[in-house]
Amino acid sequence: MPNHKSAKKRSRQAKNKNKLNRSLSSKVRTSLIKLKNDINEKKHEAATLSLQLFNSALSKAIKGRIIKKNNASRKLSSLSNKLKEIL
Repeated sequence: MPNHKSAKKRSRQAKNKNKLNRSLSSKVRTSLIKLKNDINEKKHEAATLSLQLFNSALSKAIKGRIIKKNNASRKLSSLSNKLKEIL
């Protein structure tokens, strides 16, 4: 339990940041699962929409410094290549 005023404030900030980070990473995970399911079921139109949502979630995660830029780029590239294969 923090005793100083600044430590109490830092503790509150950490809790709020944790909530935001969890929600963003959860959105990335759920959109990734949905995209993979659409690709496996070979639903082209649904997969393209899922790819857009996944790209948006990744961009927000990069902006919030939850995922590194190259990691997101690699994931997006590999999934878009898989999407091209189902055509």
